[in-house]
Amino acid sequence: MNVRHMTSNPVETDDELLLRMQSGDEEAFLALYRRRQAGLFRFALHMSGSMPVAEDVTQEVFLALLESGHRFDPARATLLAFLYGIARHLILRRITRKRPDDLEAAAEELAADDDLLDDLTRRETIEQVRSAVLSLPLVYREAVVLFDLEGASYEEAAAALDCPVGTVRSRLSRGRAMLAQKLEVKAVRSVS
Repeated sequence: MNVRHMTSNPVETDDELLLRMQSGDEEAFLALYRRRQAGLFRFALHMSGSMPVAEDVTQEVFLALLESGHRFDPARATLLAFLYGIARHLILRRITRKRPDDLEAAAEELAADDDLLDDLTRRETIEQVRSAVLSLPLVYREAVVLFDLEGASYEEAAAALDCPVGTVRSRLSRGRAMLAQKLEVKAVRSVS
């Protein structure tokens, strides 16, 4: 047995891990999962507003990678963009079926329990931001979540959204403006 496949090399690229994974190396799959799971989960959470949906989508992305990883084309996009694209399609399918209703529960899970007043303020802020993000039209929400919340590059976001970079820039600009306007309106209402 090749010793290289028994230990994970921390400097391996996603593409190298995928190749090892496709040849049956479970350690490569685990390394790729550990590297990309958190970002995909956050993306799914920001897009859906639901912890259970985010958990399911994250698992489904990696199941899809196991089944369809051979469809990845490194000349077209990064593996991360490919994974975001899979997550996006899974989320779109769920969003069209049912809209999440309980944003407060998701916000509460993210808030820390330090001080009661700080906790309430933090929960309210998280709820306002999450609600504002979720209220954005889907095309703008995708761009904002991928670029601003998940740190994807314009190229990665374009590949995940299957559109030109210029379109991502335009959607991001419009989405940010809409988000700022929504948060400003909420701030004015809470002061009144």
